[in-house]
Amino acid sequence: MADVPENAPEHCPGTTSEQAGKSAPCQGCPNQKLCASGATKAPDPAIAEIGEKLSTVKHKILVLSGKGGVGKSTFSAHLAHALASDTTKEIALLDVDICGPSIPRIVGLEGEQVHQSGSGWSPVYVEDNLAVMSIGFLLSSPDDAVIWRGPKKNGIIKQFLRDVDWGELDYLIVDTPPGTSDEHLSIVQYLSATHVDGAIIITTPQEVSLQDVRKEIRFCQKVKMPIIGVVENMSGFVCPKCKNTSQIFPPSTGGAEKMCADLKLPLLGKVPLDPRIARSCDEGRSFLSEVPDSPAAEAYQKIVKTIQDYCSNRVTEEQSTI
Repeated sequence: MADVPENAPEHCPGTTSEQAGKSAPCQGCPNQKLCASGATKAPDPAIAEIGEKLSTVKHKILVLSGKGGVGKSTFSAHLAHALASDTTKEIALLDVDICGPSIPRIVGLEGEQVHQSGSGWSPVYVEDNLAVMSIGFLLSSPDDAVIWRGPKKNGIIKQFLRDVDWGELDYLIVDTPPGTSDEHLSIVQYLSATHVDGAIIITTPQEVSLQDVRKEIRFCQKVKMPIIGVVENMSGFVCPKCKNTSQIFPPSTGGAEKMCADLKLPLLGKVPLDPRIARSCDEGRSFLSEVPDSPAAEAYQKIVKTIQDYCSNRVTEEQSTI
């Protein structure tokens, strides 16, 4: 939980709970008197600070997935690359997958380090208009394990949002870990004072992935996070030679298309499997630049256009209500 101190007992109800400092697990906790006083229920001052810091970011998009291994970080990186192809736009990619930071490798920045400046941490740049921040830049080796409890993860997410010198941005893409855990609660809480356009949810066609994606959708609904739409990744394999399509992960229950129809959510598109995507990620290059005419690249471009239209329409709707 985002509001559980690092030194809290095992069944801590949370510092903002009505039972804070009063329930049985609170007995003997060094924070008991503070929690019982009600002082911990005050809003975290960092929320307002982050709101001020990110007031110069026009669009904020979260990329979520219910299950790991569905290509969420790959999608996040390629969304950032596609948006940054317009050199008049400023894009940033924030990796809050604390235990599995793959973004540095995917965008070709592995081994880079973060530098401190007078205005905060300086992000690392892929291109002049594409900035990246990740816990991976703070590790001495890509093989180092990050073995942190929730409060420490929440602390680094707070620092990434508040202390990084993002500057003026058109888009901030936030790549999250799979599931609905501490990191997700933290990012939603810390962004609550800002305008978030919404979440993009990544899945693969098989039911094993879809059942976890439904949980992710419920999470978004509970925390009132708008859902931009769903992307079905690894949606068939298109042979680069003969162009025939094979279903590697059969959509046994109808895939993302049926799920979106049942839940009345937009299906942004289907990206087919292409081994060149994996190769591009391993080599730290943009697949969209390497193979722009491939079926997968064309699917990506259509999805990105839909996301851009959504963000533009959302701005127009908000302006019309002012």
